[in-house]
Amino acid sequence: MDSAELQKLAAHTRSTREAGTALLLASGILALFLFIPHSYGERPQDTATVASPAAPDAFAKIAPDAKAAIVYDVVTGETLYAKNADAQLPLASLTKLLTVYAALSTLSPDTPVTVPEAATKLEAPRAFNVGQTFSLADLARLTLTASLNDGAAAIALATAERQGETESAMLASAAAGLGLSQTYAINGSGLDVSKTVSGGYGSARDLARLAGALASRAPAIAEATTVGYTEAVSLGGTHFRVKNTDPIVGTIPRLLLSKTGFTDLAGGNLAIVFDAGIQHPIAIVVLGSSKDARFTDSAALVAGTLAHFAGVASL
Repeated sequence: MDSAELQKLAAHTRSTREAGTALLLASGILALFLFIPHSYGERPQDTATVASPAAPDAFAKIAPDAKAAIVYDVVTGETLYAKNADAQLPLASLTKLLTVYAALSTLSPDTPVTVPEAATKLEAPRAFNVGQTFSLADLARLTLTASLNDGAAAIALATAERQGETESAMLASAAAGLGLSQTYAINGSGLDVSKTVSGGYGSARDLARLAGALASRAPAIAEATTVGYTEAVSLGGTHFRVKNTDPIVGTIPRLLLSKTGFTDLAGGNLAIVFDAGIQHPIAIVVLGSSKDARFTDSAALVAGTLAHFAGVASL
């Protein structure tokens, strides 16, 4: 290679090296521009947040006469309103909800249930004679609607015999299966055992969960408790028509279940389940109210619930 060619090669090498250096320098400047934050010329961002106005308390002005009460969202498990909701109180005939739930956990709705002699000797309300037989579903519909003590006793006895347990043990198993920590029963009707001992005890929260579970498990049986009268025919062909013990069933929108209870020890109790929206059941329970105030207490809580979902203080 002559001197002229060597000079050309050297010049080309210098040119290539200078171009590479320039490229590296440009890349560094670009990186600085992209990744180093610039504070000059920018307006400071406003990071303050605006608090949303609190939803009105639809239950603020509701003061039930009941010793305990709850409005319980069966779908979410949320408590919308509570007054002594975990206090253990006498249940009276709300115990019948547990009796029917326990029976349906063991027996099919078509299981024949016969009224025993002992059941016909209980205090009123009663409707049956010794030996009359019904399907469990029909007897449960009549029993819950009219709060029949003989029907509840027959259902409890049949279920306990099938399980090989005493009535109280059978009912305790059903309560435990639902996680009802404050609930137990001595008999299936809820009748007071003495002047100081009730046939069943539980909390408003437990009964709300129980009522919601029964309405879900046996909607056809629960539906019978939402109208003024319920009818059924015994397996022997005898027709029965009983009146609902809850006089306000016609005033509660989309009612799914209703059950009354009253004894000297319990006072006035009421459990209802109604649909506050599309398949959104809400359970309301009042315990230890008066014979009449249990209905006004519940009606006020229904109105509060509807206002709550409407986002207003009252309707």
